[in-house]
Amino acid sequence: MRISIACIGSGNMGTALMKGAAGIDGTEIGFTDTDRAKAEAAAKALGGFTFATNAEAAERGDFLFLAVKPQILGGVLEEIAPVLVERLASGNPAILVSMAPGWSIGKIQAAAGRPVTGRSGCPGVDSAPESAVPLPQAIVRIMPNTPALISLGVIALAASPEVPAERLDALEGLLGRAGIVDRIEERYMDAVTGLSGSGPAFVYLFIEALADGGVRAGLPRDKALRYAAQTVLGAAAMVRETGRHPGELKDMVTSPGGTTIAGVAALESGAFRGTVMNAVEAAFRRSVELG
Repeated sequence: MRISIACIGSGNMGTALMKGAAGIDGTEIGFTDTDRAKAEAAAKALGGFTFATNAEAAERGDFLFLAVKPQILGGVLEEIAPVLVERLASGNPAILVSMAPGWSIGKIQAAAGRPVTGRSGCPGVDSAPESAVPLPQAIVRIMPNTPALISLGVIALAASPEVPAERLDALEGLLGRAGIVDRIEERYMDAVTGLSGSGPAFVYLFIEALADGGVRAGLPRDKALRYAAQTVLGAAAMVRETGRHPGELKDMVTSPGGTTIAGVAALESGAFRGTVMNAVEAAFRRSVELG
């Protein structure tokens, strides 16, 4: 099945998701970006092409990825809304896929579903009356994280009722090449943003701190960093592969009066778990604010 994908924005996350889709036969991928050079570089790397404008991308994509920051999304939607409304009216709607924190499906539909009051750069399109009430656009919200760059991402997904089941299945197939895809209720999306969306940065800080601790104890920097990264990778795999609770796995390592329990006590004296929880909550609240 031929699938046409248009990606507005060619930053790390948008490019990472398109990288997975590029391996699917029959998939065409086009980019547009305010930085033309970035769009051209992404297109060249993935065997795709570029669009001249965001409106052209909105005209041609079966799936229209909105890979822009939440502060920019409003302007992009205002620009492409006339095209989206006309496509919807003609029975050929695009599926909008947004990864902007804080922008709810309803808010995106309101911005993308404005009735056309003039041609607005759409040659050959008749005007609609000011009072026209557009049908809701088909919207999918996703929250990926940066490990999608190496096909190890977490991608939470929430879709509006207007998205046909077969199109949603096709989208999951595209995204699944960048990591695990999990459908959730939209009300959880801000919490996902705080946990898996922002979480890699918290883990990188922990890896850096582990390595610093190794250096403090006398290890060479390169070995300390290598050991720290592999330790986190292995521990995460243990949780995922065994299905055991992290507390149970922790207890397997902490023998009475041993080295590990001494280290755990030091972490707890610094409110380690409470600090991590506060970090996730702070990211969650910022996601809510952005909406």
